[in-house]
Amino acid sequence: MLETGIYVRVSTEEQAQEGFSIRAQEQKLKDYSKIKEWAIYKIYRDEGISGKNITARPAINEMLEDVKKGYVKNVLVFKIDRLTRSTRDLTDLIDLFNEYDCAFNSLNESIDTQSATGRMFIKIIGIFAEFERENIAERVTLGFERKAREGYSPSSRSASYGYNRENGEKIQTINEKEAKIVRGIFDMFVNKHMSYCSIRDNLNNRNIPTKENSIWDSRTITSLLKNCNYKGYVRYAYKDDKRKFEVKGLHEPIISEELFNEAQILAEKMSKKVYKKHPKEEHYFSGILYCGLCGERLMLHGKYKPDSMGNIVPKITYYCNNRNKKTCTASYMLQKYVEKAFVEYINNIEDFDTLDEIQLAMKQEIKNQNIEQIRDLKKQLERLERKEKEIVSKYIQENIDFDSYTKIKNTINAEKEETTSLMETFQENADDEITIKKENIIKNLKENWEFLNNSERRQFLINFIEKIEIINEIPENSHKGTIKIMNVEFSKE
Repeated sequence: MLETGIYVRVSTEEQAQEGFSIRAQEQKLKDYSKIKEWAIYKIYRDEGISGKNITARPAINEMLEDVKKGYVKNVLVFKIDRLTRSTRDLTDLIDLFNEYDCAFNSLNESIDTQSATGRMFIKIIGIFAEFERENIAERVTLGFERKAREGYSPSSRSASYGYNRENGEKIQTINEKEAKIVRGIFDMFVNKHMSYCSIRDNLNNRNIPTKENSIWDSRTITSLLKNCNYKGYVRYAYKDDKRKFEVKGLHEPIISEELFNEAQILAEKMSKKVYKKHPKEEHYFSGILYCGLCGERLMLHGKYKPDSMGNIVPKITYYCNNRNKKTCTASYMLQKYVEKAFVEYINNIEDFDTLDEIQLAMKQEIKNQNIEQIRDLKKQLERLERKEKEIVSKYIQENIDFDSYTKIKNTINAEKEETTSLMETFQENADDEITIKKENIIKNLKENWEFLNNSERRQFLINFIEKIEIINEIPENSHKGTIKIMNVEFSKE
């Protein structure tokens, strides 16, 4: 027989106003247990106690301990509100009963978790509880967002490097010792054209610790350089493209807004050219070259060998990875020949109107591709919405359990967010105007390229060149080819 724990409760106010007898509850529940042929393990009574919370009720806590010990395998109440008036507490109790394989029954609402109807009712309660939890999370989020819009830095984390914020303080203050390092980092990046890795090494070699008294890495440098805190602003949800924003903060800036903005422009250009890691100075074409046959970004391969004088020099080669996949026939290209072809291409540019025509044609092609992508993503979003409706229906019909429902629902929501984000990105690209930064680019290249060192060449390419399409034309029955630049795409204004 099913060992049943009967729980009864009545408050003093209910007894006085309604004559709501705890003994009457007991008798009805005993009779019901007899009909069901359930063995009564114990009757738990909370008399004259409110149902607002669970912690202040000794009888219900005793019953829950007996459930955990396995003494009680079925809980029976007269009405759900005898157990609790809180939806959140009810959900927690049901979860506990399920965890310890204990059934739950309410006489007045005819709920029996051993029946399909009872289990469905509990699932509906779970859905409403999930809705309530999401509402609470939204209210908390709105609170943080409101504080950020008022200019207060988020208090969920410690202050940024360069600032202090003691317990109880709402506004962070400048830590002059760290602020000096922050200014040095921006100077190294913007004015001295040092890479993230070079800045990292500089700080570590000087034994300068991070805020957590650890060593610096390139990701920490990148995050610092992109943190608008340092120009006196507050950012919120900066990793969420839909919710993120920046507002003027109440704290003092460490650097000027102009210097910060210069760093962002440079960082954005570098992020488009550099992948996996920042290339060494001699690899100044890395991340910019694209295969003229298939459009794939060219990969880098470098070796260091002694020359005729015994000096160690790099032998840098670029190749299309699709060649290894047997989907492209592009040949390897040595950097010295790539550079020669690049200089020849620049020297042969005389007519800016021709360059305009190339860019406009590219712009139209990109726009057409983006429109097609948006159309496909809209269809994908519609499929996900249909799938979401289907999974809710399956859950209500008890074809899947709650854990599976939650897991699938979260996966669908993540896919919908990603799809929506991609649609917005493609829409922005479709609306973009591609223009050419003509002022002195070609003239400077023609006159100064040979006088630039490797670091300066890299910096120039990052600032002014988006991509270079290149091919190596090899005649039949020959091992040597001619490297040609098909197109150079200049940075947008």
